[in-house]
Amino acid sequence: MPVDQPAPTVITSSTAPLAATDAGLVAVGFTCRDGDYTLGVGAQETLTSLGVDAFALLDRAKAKGAGGDVLSHEIFDAGAVERVMLVGLGAETTRDYRRAGAAIARVVKERGRAATSIASLADDEQLGAFVEGLVLGAFGFTRKSDQQAPAQSPAVELVDLAGPPREAVVRAAMARAMASWRARTYALTPSNEKGPERLEEWAREAARIADLDITVWDEPKLAADGFGGILAVGSASAYESRFLRLDYTPKKVNRRTPHLVLVGKGITFDSGGISIKPRDAMMSMKRDMTGAGVVIAVLGALRELGVRVKVTGLVAAAENAFGGAAMRPGDVVTHYGGRTSEVGNTDAEGRLVLADALAYADRHIDPTALVDIATLTGAGKMALGTTLGALFANDEQLAAALGAAGAAAGEPVWRLPLSEEYEPLLDNTFADATNAAGGPGAITAALFLQHFAGSSPWAHLDIASVGDSTKDVFEYTLGATGFGARLLLRWITDFRPPDSRSRRDPARNTRIAGKSSAPSACRPQVSRNCQQGKAEAGVVRAP
Repeated sequence: MPVDQPAPTVITSSTAPLAATDAGLVAVGFTCRDGDYTLGVGAQETLTSLGVDAFALLDRAKAKGAGGDVLSHEIFDAGAVERVMLVGLGAETTRDYRRAGAAIARVVKERGRAATSIASLADDEQLGAFVEGLVLGAFGFTRKSDQQAPAQSPAVELVDLAGPPREAVVRAAMARAMASWRARTYALTPSNEKGPERLEEWAREAARIADLDITVWDEPKLAADGFGGILAVGSASAYESRFLRLDYTPKKVNRRTPHLVLVGKGITFDSGGISIKPRDAMMSMKRDMTGAGVVIAVLGALRELGVRVKVTGLVAAAENAFGGAAMRPGDVVTHYGGRTSEVGNTDAEGRLVLADALAYADRHIDPTALVDIATLTGAGKMALGTTLGALFANDEQLAAALGAAGAAAGEPVWRLPLSEEYEPLLDNTFADATNAAGGPGAITAALFLQHFAGSSPWAHLDIASVGDSTKDVFEYTLGATGFGARLLLRWITDFRPPDSRSRRDPARNTRIAGKSSAPSACRPQVSRNCQQGKAEAGVVRAP
């Protein structure tokens, strides 16, 4: 049985002043701007009562105040408060608040309980980002035999929250963050515990929690209905393949209610098949179902968020193994709907299973918008590095909406072109297309998928570049990132029906990334010159 896992942060809110807390950890925000340090609401009074001169500490440390920077000070008297954290808020963007929350969470999961007045300075967008950081910074996953259940879940109290109640903002942010948490957990579960049937179990759990309808295709049904891509990829596995459909219907629905479809790649382990991967390249391949995990996690959060559009999640799940029954280079696969692909590379399997799912969506759902998400190509990572996901779209309005959602969620994407110039690379003598069109690899993979998406507004998110983190940094922890869950939830909750005049310009190369900005807080703050601090270097900066 799996051992106990680290617990998510429990977050509560209060109008009580920070000075009244009995938590062992107190976190206050600060900025360093235009030569001045500025402390947040209630901070000066609280820190003075604890005998802490915050400005002296910041001066001595030459603190820069970038989002998520931390200066800690231990308290050794007999009072309840044992540590004070001064947390940088940078330029007070949502990204800065998210990073500040994550920095606090990393300490709280070791210290147990904290109180912070940082949220009192925040507007709703900043507060939501701060709460996301508080949850995700505490993420962990382990299979160590000596792992003990924590004595208590990490807890943070948001104090000094005067004004209108903000519990709804906190709850929505926690729902988004927990979707990312679940997506990370799914991806990090080892493949000896996780075949396609396990994805089915997770989908059924999401259906139970969120009151979703679920339909499952096992292998006999896949064969009867013509899902040739999924069956070919999973042919050598000891695990049966699956195709899963999850349907969310809001309480109020009519014929004009938009219907969005999400498609996730669910390769529970990717050996490369007969075109086998090198050893080192296999080590992270338990996470090749990240797209499917994101889709399941997103569908599971929709009811809690009160989403008002219909959403269908499709998961194409298989294990790409090798053996006597494996698909071979030169095989011709007949996909759902009849289009054929010659297998030029068995390690380009993700597009084969996604093709079946996209064709199914096109034939049976007629979506208002269709989005697939997959850890698909190393070429996307080569192009964009490890901080941006790749976005392809055949519709301008859809591309802009996903880009805005990514920026708001802290999961930025960069649009790459669906350039028709490379379409001839898909040409094949024996089938409608090859699955191994070559470079530019991210673009040719997207062009391959486009043939199955039909005429609906469609977007492809290639998250191979951002599906993993190589270290604990800001709201990410070592391993799977769950990238895309918050982006898709933002897009769905903010969805507006497409403009009939939305331009199709597949070759346009448009950047859909950016940083969010936030208005300055209007609450009383305490300031002091920090010119000395600004002159020094050496603190962690955002990449």
